[in-house]
Amino acid sequence: MKGARASWLDPLRDALDAAPEPVVCFVRDDDVGWRTDRLRHLLDLVGELGLPMDLAVIPAVLDARTASELVARIERSDGRLGVHQHGYAHVNHEPSGERKCEFGNARPRDAQLHDIATGRERLGRLLGPAAEPIFTPPWNRCTETTGSCLAELGFEVLSREARAARLDAPELRELPVSVDMLKRRHGARLPVEQIAAIAAAAVKRGRPLGVMLHHAEMAQGEMEVAAELLKTLAEHDRARCVRMRSATAFV
Repeated sequence: MKGARASWLDPLRDALDAAPEPVVCFVRDDDVGWRTDRLRHLLDLVGELGLPMDLAVIPAVLDARTASELVARIERSDGRLGVHQHGYAHVNHEPSGERKCEFGNARPRDAQLHDIATGRERLGRLLGPAAEPIFTPPWNRCTETTGSCLAELGFEVLSREARAARLDAPELRELPVSVDMLKRRHGARLPVEQIAAIAAAAVKRGRPLGVMLHHAEMAQGEMEVAAELLKTLAEHDRARCVRMRSATAFV
């Protein structure tokens, strides 16, 4: 992948340059099952860069054709591509006026457990052993009850945003993402310079740098911005890009 150096990413490059040891990085793309055309474009991009990436798949919307394509890509990826569960149907159950959440306070435990178990069974049927015991909740939100359900069902990793308070679930390893490429503030997308500043701050904290993408919502220009960030991570000699299952060892 060729192109001019993106100067807006200089704060991230500077932070990586100054890191005392290699910085563990991972990339998570959410909402797989929607807009497969855009997903293909993203998968081609990370394949060209040789980057590992984990796909958070919505069980209720994944169809057999897309599942078959994903399995084929995983088999060709030499271990660089992974898939895991992204909620169940990506449906909001919270009352009007509350922050959107599929597994929030409005859902009793039996309803949460049913949806998570049903989603896991469906992914196992469509994706086979490729589906890993990782759970990413829609909107990056869930409750202590969700953590209890995940532990009961044998999930090993929970991934949300870095600002989320850790759950009281010692059976789960938590792997937060620091950078949301579509983050909003006061209803508007963050300028790219602020995204770079957030990424640089995450590097300086010394924890894994997690980047979250939403291919289904990313227009061409937003995909190009993401490509610049991914290219920087792929090429910088202080960035150690790994799959989520490996990144948990560094949390």
